[in-house]
Amino acid sequence: MTVNIQQLKQLKQHGRPIVVLTASDYAIAQLLDEAGVDIIMVGDSLAMVTLGYKTTLPVTLEEMLHHAKAVCRGVKRALVVCDLPFMSYQESPQQAMQTAGRVLKETGAQAVKLEGGYPAIAQTVSKLTAAGIPVMGHVGLTPQSVHQLGYRQQGKTLEASEKILQEAIALSDAGAFAIVLEHIPADLALQITQKLSIPTIGIGAGVNCDGQVLVTSDLLGLSERLPPFAKPYLNLRQIITQAVQDFSDDVQQRKFPETN
Repeated sequence: MTVNIQQLKQLKQHGRPIVVLTASDYAIAQLLDEAGVDIIMVGDSLAMVTLGYKTTLPVTLEEMLHHAKAVCRGVKRALVVCDLPFMSYQESPQQAMQTAGRVLKETGAQAVKLEGGYPAIAQTVSKLTAAGIPVMGHVGLTPQSVHQLGYRQQGKTLEASEKILQEAIALSDAGAFAIVLEHIPADLALQITQKLSIPTIGIGAGVNCDGQVLVTSDLLGLSERLPPFAKPYLNLRQIITQAVQDFSDDVQQRKFPETN
């Protein structure tokens, strides 16, 4: 059964946590889909884990479209959400509409995600959802604001936590179908989760969110550096390195290919 937005709301109501992972290519997307992941996110984190940039800022809309197309070819049941990259939606609601429209029309993704919740972004979300474009919000640590916020935990003071809460409420009121809560205190994430009728997806925000997301490269142990809230489930970096070294040894010793 194909996952849709209504089902995600039902999962929140029933208390079944939502599983979210990222993908940027066909092969990984296909595996995640077959494993039963609820949401596959074409995150702008691919700027770092796939394209080798130091932040998410350099990735372009054309690059996001390219990778989202590949991901969607590998997915049959999960909901695919594509990030809108830096400066492809902040300028105006009209710019956001054009960008989001291209994502849905050209890639096959069912929804877009954008960062921030200050009034201008909430107004943009309202216009997008009014036009029938499903939007996932993102508050707390917003990587596109790295030069302003850094990679520090957000919402640690009373004033900062209240701001994040109000941003989340504004995004929900604007029609967002879910909100990512990144790197905020667990008690704040719980407060937001209890306050909103839409699902919250946590990353470094404690166990009480309605779902959890990880960058798949972090989960697989492929990333050079892991954020403090990530959990590698295996060391694929080591496994691949060993396999390549074994192959190299066999080639150099003329053990591969085997003779009949």
